[in-house]
Amino acid sequence: MLTIDELFAGLRRSPDVEAPNLFAVDAADRLILDLAAESLAAVAGSQIVVIGDHYGALTLGTAASYGLDGIRVHQDELTGERALARNADAAGLSARYRQCDVDADLLDGARVILVQLPRSLGALAEIADAIASFADPEVRVYAGGRDKHISVAMNDVLAQRFERVQASRGRQKSRVLTVSGPTPRAVPEYPVTSRVPDLDLTVVAHGAAFAGAKLDIGTRYLLDFLPRATAGSTAVDLGCGTGILAVALKRLRPDVTVIATDQSAAAVASARATAAANGVDVDVLRDDAMASLPDAGTDLIVCNPPFHVGAAVHTGAATKMFRAAGRVLRPGGEMWTVYNTHLNYRAALARSVGTTEVMGRNAKFTVVRSTRDLP
Repeated sequence: MLTIDELFAGLRRSPDVEAPNLFAVDAADRLILDLAAESLAAVAGSQIVVIGDHYGALTLGTAASYGLDGIRVHQDELTGERALARNADAAGLSARYRQCDVDADLLDGARVILVQLPRSLGALAEIADAIASFADPEVRVYAGGRDKHISVAMNDVLAQRFERVQASRGRQKSRVLTVSGPTPRAVPEYPVTSRVPDLDLTVVAHGAAFAGAKLDIGTRYLLDFLPRATAGSTAVDLGCGTGILAVALKRLRPDVTVIATDQSAAAVASARATAAANGVDVDVLRDDAMASLPDAGTDLIVCNPPFHVGAAVHTGAATKMFRAAGRVLRPGGEMWTVYNTHLNYRAALARSVGTTEVMGRNAKFTVVRSTRDLP
């Protein structure tokens, strides 16, 4: 049996972005496991739930340390799911856990829940609502993260759903909130629905979806350019979030097959609901940078790429998306991208996709059109 240190030393982030300053295990993982040790030792594996495990440290650390199986897991990001699967296979622990959606299947009867705190308060609120609704009344939740990503507002969100919220002392710039005494709400807060009147658009958002039920200003700027895009027969909203660009494309080009794709489970659920709320037919796909789409089979890609990987500011995720676009676009196909001007993605798009022209720029954002070079 591997020791915890041996296990952690072998964990990888792949297929997520890997770089010298990006790690598969952090101090928050270790602190969560240490503080939850007594609780974990007192329950069966089927009573343990892990939410937001980045690459498997919490799930596999629990399975290996206590010889448990039946652990239930939810990870919003598909790359996290796949990294956990690869790491579990390498450690011989693949049979020790199963993946679930955030619902009763994940949480029914749960006594101990380990959480890597999400970046957004909305995501935390939706997780907390689900725990309070479905978990055992005696549940204890250990929710941790790096100090720089934890705010007092997180305590407030949890305090609205639980009677007791206690913050641990910090260790290696990490902290854990220990939570108990669930107080379920009569009506769940999420998903949230809002209207964008000037666009006659309804947006539906789960907690972890980027920008929530709002229209973020980068996407709003890119919308102005969509009528100029050459759609062909197939278009993709890459990193679709709540699916606003996909809905707008389908409205502009009803005869075009529009695919909305994102690696986030919350984004996919949100995009599917947004399309339905606006009465348009969009194919919604959970995928990692269009990996399941064929080479040279897409006419148009629209994209508002991220500038972070998890909680770290890093352009690796966007670069991965640009390379995927170069593979998926047919020769002569177009990619329209909006980005914060200071990121200067133009050169990266030119390398990965093809000739890239600036089509518009305002005080904060740049919109470019990249054309897939002909053979």
